Amino acid sequence: MSKGPKFGYVTLLIAEFYSDISLLLFTAQTDYAPYFYDNGPNSNNGNMALLNLSEDTPKGTQIYVLNGTDPEGQPVKYGMTFEPGSKEYFRVHPKSGAVTLIDELDREAQDEIEVFVSISDGLNKVAEKVSVFVMDANDERPQFQNMPSIVDVPENTTSGNSIYKVQAVDRDTGSGGSVTFFLQSSEPSTKFAIDHHSGILRIKPGETLDYEKSRTHFITVVAKDGGGIYKGKHQVMSSSATLTINVIDTQDTPPVFVGTPYFGYVYEVSSPGSEIFTVFAKDGDMDNPNPIMYSIDSDGVFAINRTSGCIILKVNPADLRREVYNIKVKASEVSPEVKRLDFAVTTVTIRVVDLNNHPPTFFGENGPQNVFELTMYEHPPEGEFLRGLKITVNDSDQGTNAKFHLRLVGPGRMLRVVPQTVLNEAQVTVLVEDSAAMDFEKSQFLTFKLLAVEIDTPERFSATADIIIHLLDTNDNAPKFSSDFYIARIPENSPGGSSVVSVTVSTEHSRHYKHKKINMFLIQPDSGIIYTQPWVSLDAEVKSKYNFYVKAEDTDGKYSLAEVFVTIMDLNDHSPAFHENSLEKTMVIGAPVKIEAIDEDAEEPNNVIEYSIMKSDPDDIFDIDADTGEIKLKSYIKSMDIVQNITNHKDCTWSVVVQAKDRGSPSFSTTTVVKIDITETQLRGPLTSFLMKSRENPLQFIGLISGVIIIMVFVTVFISTIIYVRNVKSNKILPSCRIIRRKCKPRRLDDFQQPFREEHFGGKFRNEDLEIPTADNINCNNNVKVCSYRAPPSPPNAPVMPPPLPTHYRHGERGWTVPTVSASVASKTKKRSHRGKDNPVNTALVSELKLRLEQKNIANRY
Repeated sequence: MSKGPKFGYVTLLIAEFYSDISLLLFTAQTDYAPYFYDNGPNSNNGNMALLNLSEDTPKGTQIYVLNGTDPEGQPVKYGMTFEPGSKEYFRVHPKSGAVTLIDELDREAQDEIEVFVSISDGLNKVAEKVSVFVMDANDERPQFQNMPSIVDVPENTTSGNSIYKVQAVDRDTGSGGSVTFFLQSSEPSTKFAIDHHSGILRIKPGETLDYEKSRTHFITVVAKDGGGIYKGKHQVMSSSATLTINVIDTQDTPPVFVGTPYFGYVYEVSSPGSEIFTVFAKDGDMDNPNPIMYSIDSDGVFAINRTSGCIILKVNPADLRREVYNIKVKASEVSPEVKRLDFAVTTVTIRVVDLNNHPPTFFGENGPQNVFELTMYEHPPEGEFLRGLKITVNDSDQGTNAKFHLRLVGPGRMLRVVPQTVLNEAQVTVLVEDSAAMDFEKSQFLTFKLLAVEIDTPERFSATADIIIHLLDTNDNAPKFSSDFYIARIPENSPGGSSVVSVTVSTEHSRHYKHKKINMFLIQPDSGIIYTQPWVSLDAEVKSKYNFYVKAEDTDGKYSLAEVFVTIMDLNDHSPAFHENSLEKTMVIGAPVKIEAIDEDAEEPNNVIEYSIMKSDPDDIFDIDADTGEIKLKSYIKSMDIVQNITNHKDCTWSVVVQAKDRGSPSFSTTTVVKIDITETQLRGPLTSFLMKSRENPLQFIGLISGVIIIMVFVTVFISTIIYVRNVKSNKILPSCRIIRRKCKPRRLDDFQQPFREEHFGGKFRNEDLEIPTADNINCNNNVKVCSYRAPPSPPNAPVMPPPLPTHYRHGERGWTVPTVSASVASKTKKRSHRGKDNPVNTALVSELKLRLEQKNIANRY
């Protein structure tokens, strides 16, 4: 539509169908209508005019965008409508103008779609009618115009002749609409060919049709198009149809017998004149057949009806001397002029057979029999036949009617029957297959079914016979105890000869029981009951467990063992007894005393003891632990002062009546009087307090002792080191005066077990163990020949024991010492001042000690 201004103040409103026409004048401003862009048919936006759309476009695809504008720049809306009654294929978005395909396209159904597209700015609306052309895609298969079809072709049609023209049409355009024909045949070699373009069907050169060989031919014709694009891919579409070719017969074939080969039977109940068999022949030319006449070549035993072909028996069956007769039957075509034309000959085989009127029958020594019994020992050798069974089976019929199958049905696969297939008559033999299964202990008799069933007869006659085998026992099993072990319990103090347990074995053979020699028990050889010896007195406190083996042995020496476990059940037959040394106790306040009683019973709860206080003087002073027997004062008694307030006795010796009671049934108890002397520790100070507290936690006390020992060792090592250094320094001082060597006189070297050394002139002594070397030079100073020094006189020998302590030495002042490097345990006294001169004995001892130390150091040096 053209663009242009709109003038006027009057707008005509049309009410649809039933409203009246009225004029309404109004005043409006001048406005221009919106319009579409016309971008041509090859554009994907504009007014959609002459749009080409492929028919294989998927539904839901955006195919176009409507595009237009408003001169005033107002926003526009798009619309789309179709002719009334026509199918809607598209939908447009009112704002974006996107056009979407909402239904499948089919060019063959509709190749052009007319649609009204509109654009509106709210006041003016412009609509245009546009055409959308649907383009072809190769989506159609070729369609046959005259297929499937049936064609009649005479069998004498010349090869190469046309017999049919196949027609097919493809509604696609271009190469997809062209059709080419092909044959698809299931036959190995088809007799037909087709022109690929025209579709004319012909008989192949060199091929002929034969009604007698094949009356009908089925040919599958395939029509293919030239291919084309579909959904972006190249594809070829095809169709197929079946052409049925019926071959028409012509007179060129002799008669044909139907249903050959022929077999007839003469039965024992037949009579002369009985119909044996009927042959049937027909003209090979089925569409125009001639009548058939039959004749027979026989020696007077059989005859045939000339028109029906029925063969008849002319003699009695008993007069037949052969079992099989092969007779020739001739079938001839007869023309309407009763002239014999083509003919055919066939052979009919007639067998003289017996009727299947006798079932198989089992026979014993005295005639027909259906129950056979046999007595035999268990476990016969495998492969051995059952000699006591004499069975014969017979079928009085002849031939296949007398052929039957033998089968043995029974428990397991113990036995096997031979032969398994019988013709007329046979002696039945039963063989052993599984000897171990024929066990007297499992079953004392076995029952089997012997079946005879005909094989190839319709009647399937059968017969059955029972075979019952009675097994005799043999000694093939060792006695077996009902259990591998037996557990028995017997109370102690049971009288001698008491029954303990009964053992049993699962065998029927004669057996007797033995057991390994246990002086406490005996067993009855026949019953298996185990007793205690008459003189036995069982005591669980002495021994509570016994075990021994029981042996069951049969008369053939086969045996088995079982172990018997006997438990002597403890009875509460002992009362608790207190230790006599626990009846007088000394109790330190805060520490418990313990009493103990013993119950000589062997098991709990008979030997479990509970302690209780029956009476005490004074009363309600003590508590006792029921399990351990520890007696302690009440918690409020913490000092002797409280004890003195409770009793006026100065000795503080109290009596407690304690009961020891076991938990047996019945329960026994014993009471005793425990005398407890109450005292209080005399130790004072923090160490005492710590030791008292450590009674409840011994680990604290052990830790304290370990710490003290470590400190003492450290101090001892330190002091020993100092002494050693001082001794080394003192040994370096040599005398400066001339030493005169004197003759060495043999003298006894005193071995001081407790030598002493004076320190600080204060009577401080140490014990020292010394090795005293023996040397020619006493001073060990190498001045042997030239000496200007006169040795001092030898000091007096030290006494074996140390001198008595000074009068001012006080007992209790001796300190603790530990071993050192150069000395053993030494006693130390407190340092004190000395008045007067040193003791001469001590001086002598110190001199002797120094001399010996110098000798030792020199010996170690050299």
